Amino acid sequence: MTIELPGADGRSHTYTPRPDPLPVTTGAPFAARTVFSAAHVVADPYADVSPDSPAAVDWDATLAFRRHLWSHGLGVAEAMDTAQRGMGLDWAGAAELIRRSSAEAKAVGGLIACGVGTDQLPATGTADPYGSYGLDDVRAAYEEQLALVEESGSQAILMASRALAAVAKGPEDYLEVYGHLLRQAAEPVVLHWLGPMFDPALDGYWGSTDLDAATGTFLEVIAAHPDKVDGIKVSLLDAQREIDLRRKLPDGVRCYTGDDFNYPELIAGDDQGFSHALLGIFDPLGPLAAEAVRTLDTGDVHGFRSLLDPTVELSRHLFQAPTRFYKTGVVFLAWLAGHQSHFTMVGGLQSARSLPHLSRAYELADGLGLFPDPALAEARMKTLLSLYGVNQ
Repeated sequence: MTIELPGADGRSHTYTPRPDPLPVTTGAPFAARTVFSAAHVVADPYADVSPDSPAAVDWDATLAFRRHLWSHGLGVAEAMDTAQRGMGLDWAGAAELIRRSSAEAKAVGGLIACGVGTDQLPATGTADPYGSYGLDDVRAAYEEQLALVEESGSQAILMASRALAAVAKGPEDYLEVYGHLLRQAAEPVVLHWLGPMFDPALDGYWGSTDLDAATGTFLEVIAAHPDKVDGIKVSLLDAQREIDLRRKLPDGVRCYTGDDFNYPELIAGDDQGFSHALLGIFDPLGPLAAEAVRTLDTGDVHGFRSLLDPTVELSRHLFQAPTRFYKTGVVFLAWLAGHQSHFTMVGGLQSARSLPHLSRAYELADGLGLFPDPALAEARMKTLLSLYGVNQ
């Protein structure tokens, strides 16, 4: 069987899907690296909502996907930007997600860490959307979310805050807010530096648009509280900057790569160290990524790279600019893989990528053997194409 796929140039081409998936196995967590997949949420397709309504989540399908990730030995990074926080999922929905997923993790023995932010502070929609807030408001919002995550029994990931980026007057405000939070954290946390390519509202985070100056402030926060920082998640899509940064970390503080462009080389590491992983691309790559890391556990770096390097083209495609819409491709591939029964997203974000973009994502994912049932993926792809008027 073949399928006609439209391309970005306006022309279609004939693609022959592979008949069999890549063979992978389930298994225990890894020895060589700590690896989290930032997991997406599954929308309820039957809810009568609009893009402005609170998110309607299919909790059964959402938790089933997390069990799928745990079954392959991956940890789940919950309520991160992959779950559309700030892009359809509000704080009330995120709080419920944290409670449910943390309970599920405890029940199955899965590794979990949850995002702590300030998104209960709504933007006003004006030219100065956070102008009515001050540092005390930001600090209190962080504290509320940190308390919930700690009460759930999960590790906390202190996410970058749009509100803090807006109200902070300089590096000293970041030092004050993060210092306060780290002093009161019950257990070591992960600090998350999310670049503006993922969220334009975070431009100038850590008090400067100069990345060297921002890195200096980031390191100052860590140096002041090394016992309260388990690690850092770096999402700047700059491999050399991440390498330079991880070499400056205090002993015992990990670097979790969030670089969806360069993750194989960063996880493999060099003679001076390596990165662990907390990646959105490990949502669709879960079983394959797990197979690669298990290979790395044996000391076979070449085998690890031979499995993971071919996935970079798909990842760079999904995360191409505007990068924040990578979530559409993630959910699309979950639908094709049979992890959910529909291609619907909270906030209507399934419309955020073009048909040629989705067609290329299908082709690349199928070529990697990511679909457990290639025939199902092909049938669903043809269904989508027919809705766009593409005849087969």
